Amino acid sequence: MLDQLVKLVEQNAGVAIVKNQAIPNQFNKAAIQEVAGSIFSSLKGQVAQGNMQQVASMFQGKSSASSLVNNPMVSQIISSVASTFASKFGVSQAQAQSIVSGLVPTVMNQFINKTNDPKDNSFDLGSMMKTMSGNSNLDLGSLLGQVAGGNSKSNPLGALGGLAGKLFGK
Repeated sequence: MLDQLVKLVEQNAGVAIVKNQAIPNQFNKAAIQEVAGSIFSSLKGQVAQGNMQQVASMFQGKSSASSLVNNPMVSQIISSVASTFASKFGVSQAQAQSIVSGLVPTVMNQFINKTNDPKDNSFDLGSMMKTMSGNSNLDLGSLLGQVAGGNSKSNPLGALGGLAGKLFGK
């Protein structure tokens, strides 16, 4: 999954990274990998914190880059990537914030849309959630039922606490 995410960032990094004079050319590849890695790590961290429903919910349905700017998870990714850019690639915090504020929501929007496109198998929500949770037995149907508003009687996993407990063995 990370390889596909790197490719997605590469497809969108032209103006933000590759043609950006603030980022020296020798750092282009590392900067692209940093964006992809931070997106993956941030989403995985959200799942580990018990926010699996919120992550799955974000990947359900249509989105737009402008609507994702207001998503708390996307804001956290932007903040994380901006801090890393400033320290690793010699750009100011303001430049870093500007670079990733445009790039991350665009990449996330395409990531979400690819996950929802039945004709595009480059990203699969089930595999992605299993990878992020570290649980290869994850019942995505139950999780999506919760996201869609399923109740605890029809859903044996119950509330979010029960889901987190089953995922992480607590």
